[in-house]
Amino acid sequence: MEPPSSWSRGPPDMLRLAVLVLGIALLTAGVIAIGYGVPGLSLWLLMVGGVITASTVFERVLYKPLLGKKPGPGWVKTTERFVDPDSGKTVDVFYEPSSGERQYVSQDLETADKSR
Repeated sequence: MEPPSSWSRGPPDMLRLAVLVLGIALLTAGVIAIGYGVPGLSLWLLMVGGVITASTVFERVLYKPLLGKKPGPGWVKTTERFVDPDSGKTVDVFYEPSSGERQYVSQDLETADKSR
């Protein structure tokens, strides 16, 4: 059985949701603290809640999912190769010269596709 990727539904998404709820709760508490006139606490709550919320939301943008097959035409395979710490799979990096975008392709999935 294949381990779930970091982009699948399941415990990682539940943890992500819990952290997001915590960040929003801290932001809400900060707004309430402003209403009660507690400047030091409200600033701390707003800062910590904002960092937690923003980092949880933008985490999906910064970390790209592993693709199961090579990207389409125009993509160039780089010499970069590494082991993904989440899945333990060897990953090849592809580069699209016109946009500068990068895609990460699991080498394990590539070899499984070739054997079919």
